[in-house]
Amino acid sequence: MYSFFAYLDRMKYINRWSLMRSNDQENIMEHSAQVCMIAHALAVIGNVYFGKNYNADKVVSIALFHETSEVITGDLPTPIKYYNPQIRDAYKAIEEVANDKLIGMLPDEMQPVYASLIKADKDLPESKLVKYADKLSAYVKCLGELKGSNNEFKKAKKTIEHDIKNIDSKEVEFFMEHFIKPYSLTLDELD
Repeated sequence: MYSFFAYLDRMKYINRWSLMRSNDQENIMEHSAQVCMIAHALAVIGNVYFGKNYNADKVVSIALFHETSEVITGDLPTPIKYYNPQIRDAYKAIEEVANDKLIGMLPDEMQPVYASLIKADKDLPESKLVKYADKLSAYVKCLGELKGSNNEFKKAKKTIEHDIKNIDSKEVEFFMEHFIKPYSLTLDELD
């Protein structure tokens, strides 16, 4: 009996923003789906507008599994996760152990396939797009919370906005210029 997929199904129960008061609760599964859509868009933008050759399917697959360790570890908020190098390194080691445990729940023959997604090489262009999409997703979350008058996300928005501006990516710049504003609009304003 292999429990990998049943274990991952628990992503829908883990709140992404547990230490911040949120108007809109978001679980890991919802977050991962949004990161998939944004990462796919970044790949398409790169391919269509900037002559890149991203594998959009691989981008989506990596994005889908980018938070799997949190099924075991839970989500540690960014300010805590990156408070100092010792905490950051310890948490990365814990994530590695969690990912290995999850991969070990698969049949031996399937493990390399999922390991290549869950533990994707951070230097792959597709992995970088997923990292950027994760940051954009956090920014979108802040915009939504602020739209709902939740000032708890004001500092996070400012910090994430600064981080995004420092990303050296034409795809991210294009997304911010052409796609981010509608996230602050109401449904009536979208048309």
